[in-house]
Amino acid sequence: MSSPVRVQYAWSGSDDVAWSETGSGEPVLVGGWWMSHLVRDWEYPPFRAFVEEMALHRRVIRLDAPGSGMSRSRGAMPERLDPHVDAMRAVLDAAGAPAATLFAGSSGCAIAVEFAARYPERVRRLVLAGAYLDGSAIAPAGDRAALVELVRSSWGLSSRVMSDIFYPDATPEQRRAYARHQRSTATAEAAAAGLEAVYSFNATPAAAQVRAPTLVLHRRGDRAIRLALGVAAASAIPGARLEVLDGADHHPWHGDAAEFLRRALAFDGVPAGILARGLPPSASPGEHASLVSSAAPISPRELQVLHLVARGMTDAQIAAELFLSVHTVHRHVANARTKLGVPSRAAAAAWAAARSGGS
Repeated sequence: MSSPVRVQYAWSGSDDVAWSETGSGEPVLVGGWWMSHLVRDWEYPPFRAFVEEMALHRRVIRLDAPGSGMSRSRGAMPERLDPHVDAMRAVLDAAGAPAATLFAGSSGCAIAVEFAARYPERVRRLVLAGAYLDGSAIAPAGDRAALVELVRSSWGLSSRVMSDIFYPDATPEQRRAYARHQRSTATAEAAAAGLEAVYSFNATPAAAQVRAPTLVLHRRGDRAIRLALGVAAASAIPGARLEVLDGADHHPWHGDAAEFLRRALAFDGVPAGILARGLPPSASPGEHASLVSSAAPISPRELQVLHLVARGMTDAQIAAELFLSVHTVHRHVANARTKLGVPSRAAAAAWAAARSGGS
């Protein structure tokens, strides 16, 4: 069975760094979030929907850091920032992208900040999600060591613990789904080594050297990376803008993903009118007029729900996939129908299927 992702490799030091791309337009390099896996992440519906929406407006380049995912490395994830910065540069070179916006999250923020300080000419903008600069500030030393040991000795239990931390408001099934996803991306040893690495990152000295326009997005109730660490990151980067969002989900593709993405893309220069339309690329002038006649535009989250409806999923299944309540799914479908001016759930789903080329 062929992979749903075209994985390419860029040579960096002793590593073959795996990367992939989707979409077109100005390049955005996406990285971070502890352990990544180009294929397994793409198979995880909340993440894929988030990236696919971004790719409607940007050329999205993803990479697996050395020692993670599909990158071919000689050892565990490096604890120094240098190999990670070199990997980013190698991927941008391989992708033919002289400069890009960096969209980084969690542990990827320290790497992105270090890269932006060293290579200012290669960074158009910097968007940091759930950011920290110094890994030692995440938790006391004893707590960090205990969690690393738990990951190493019991990946099953620790993946559930991490799910509880990342998504405190999720349903039990949603947390189980994310725990399964975590375990699919790495072995216990690789995950433990990766956690040790991200705790060791410290880009605080580099932050003052960043010259790229910077947006720091942080959810108020984030338990994995406390809001205070995001505030500290924004304070350390000259001219950085901090925007605090409601919610407790650590990853931007959970919770109110549409609002998170709207702010990130608007900061990167995507006109608000384009973000608001949510139109199928193939719409005729007549269809265009009818679809934009409603007062409010369809949101990326509503479109995401309709895509899953078009695949034959029930509201309960959609709720589990997207870490939402069934009531919220009902509301998204109803709102989308009203905005599109269509008489049924099936008609709204057909519109979404047409927008994605029937996939």
